[in-house]
Amino acid sequence: MKTEVYSWRMSAELKSELEREARLRKMPIASVLDLAVRDWLKKSGADVAGDAAQRELHAAAEHCLGAFASGNSRRSETARQTVRGRLQRRRQARGR
Repeated sequence: MKTEVYSWRMSAELKSELEREARLRKMPIASVLDLAVRDWLKKSGADVAGDAAQRELHAAAEHCLGAFASGNSRRSETARQTVRGRLQRRRQARGR
């Protein structure tokens, strides 16, 4: 299921070519873009570098905030509030 929206500017010429390709393939423009991006990511090897960067970010966050472990099935939905709460408690503890 696609839930994220991303938009960018492109030239009128590129947009026309994209629309033409979508018509020829009898696919929505979003599907053509999805295929193009996936192909580019495979060719670029960006996911390897991205994985390493994500591991570093997770380690840094865990060092600052601790690991998130709970039986809460909605944890990803409430992550923002959890992080804010932990940061606020850390600030309050330092201010004492």
